[in-house]
Amino acid sequence: MIYHAAEMESEAILAVARLMVVAARTAPKGKGMDRLATMVMTGADKDRVAERMEAIASERDIPFFQRDALNIRQVTAVVVLGTTVAPLGIPFCGFCGFDDCAACAQNHGRCSFNLVDLGIAVGSAVAVAAAHHVDNRIMFSFGRVTLELGLLPEDVKVAYGIPLSVTGKNPFFDR
Repeated sequence: MIYHAAEMESEAILAVARLMVVAARTAPKGKGMDRLATMVMTGADKDRVAERMEAIASERDIPFFQRDALNIRQVTAVVVLGTTVAPLGIPFCGFCGFDDCAACAQNHGRCSFNLVDLGIAVGSAVAVAAAHHVDNRIMFSFGRVTLELGLLPEDVKVAYGIPLSVTGKNPFFDR
């Protein structure tokens, strides 16, 4: 049997995406509370996000949204990691900018632990990609548009996209 490179590389990217989602899920979380949402996008679904990114670039004059959209169109898959936002009830914290978790919730603040937990999950995921020699980039733009399009549960308020590429040259370098 013969396996061609394109097919093998696509399968490898999806296998690494699965491992990235697992690494994100098992990453440490404040008070052991898991607020992580995960998703992998390919094909027309990821291209729909790229299309909206291009529209935002034009409508709002944000050039990096256009640059990122071009990268998205070049890749096989995008891992999306997001978080819901709710105070964890950690005493004597105030990292969110409010006196306590009750004030944070009352003022619709964002618990810093939720955001830090998401950052640790993202770091764990990209470490998996790097360990498997899959080029990747953390993109605020993709995550933001994924939220705008309602592709994640409504209670997810912060998300990042991590496009994955296996090519002769990293498309995210020298952009």
